[in-house]
Amino acid sequence: MAPHPPTTAKRRWGSTVTGVLILCVMLFPLYWMLNTALQPGSGLLEVAPVPGSLDLSGFSKALGDQGGRLLTSLVVALGAVVICLTIAAPAAYGLARFRLRGTRTLVFGTLITQMVPGIVIANALYTSYVDLGLVNSYFGLMLADASLGIPFSIVLMRSFMVSIPGEVIEAAQLDGAGPVRTFLRVVVPMSRNSLITAGLFAFLFAWSDFMFALTLNTTDDVKPVTLGIYQYIGAHVGDWGSVMAASVLSAVPAAILLVVAQKYIAAGITGGSVK
Repeated sequence: MAPHPPTTAKRRWGSTVTGVLILCVMLFPLYWMLNTALQPGSGLLEVAPVPGSLDLSGFSKALGDQGGRLLTSLVVALGAVVICLTIAAPAAYGLARFRLRGTRTLVFGTLITQMVPGIVIANALYTSYVDLGLVNSYFGLMLADASLGIPFSIVLMRSFMVSIPGEVIEAAQLDGAGPVRTFLRVVVPMSRNSLITAGLFAFLFAWSDFMFALTLNTTDDVKPVTLGIYQYIGAHVGDWGSVMAASVLSAVPAAILLVVAQKYIAAGITGGSVK
């Protein structure tokens, strides 16, 4: 096999170096957050570029102060994922399977809903939540956070479900399976990658939500970690080590999910592009 020309090799090295530099720039805020968390008691202008020792006291303090709110965020995010997929999966299947007039317009309108500013939706929801008694409740916050992921999940899963061969669905119906059973036993398993991808993004939307958490909660009964860190900064503005440690802890669940589910994400996003 002939060796690559020098020009091609230089281009590859140049692309690699450029990619590494871009990655370093993007990851630098994360590094500085972790670096500050390992140097508790230091002001922002006193943080050394590299920690001299691994001081985990900031993490223990942050975990003691924010541990309950991390658990609240986890419960709310998981509940939002369940609600999101329960609504989005049948809706996506209906839009993909039944050739109705105006389907493209409906899908486009679904995407448009994500362009509405969050503060507008939060203010509109608050009045309804007061009437329904959902303010300061886990279910109310789950429902609001689920609305962040439903439009994206519908569009994503529909693009995948469109590629499912109609013969497979017809074969299930010939075997006596009804519409619901066909959906649960055939369509859902075949759409596993898109379901996992949609669920992951729904989790990330709910986990990082701040607007609904701030607007729909007036007490400390249901306080997710995003709102906890916001108030934590005001209470511990001089202890940036603990603040950054709380931020690092809040990023861990999302990072773990992204690493574990990365192959499903790639398959779920690209699966609907090939029929």
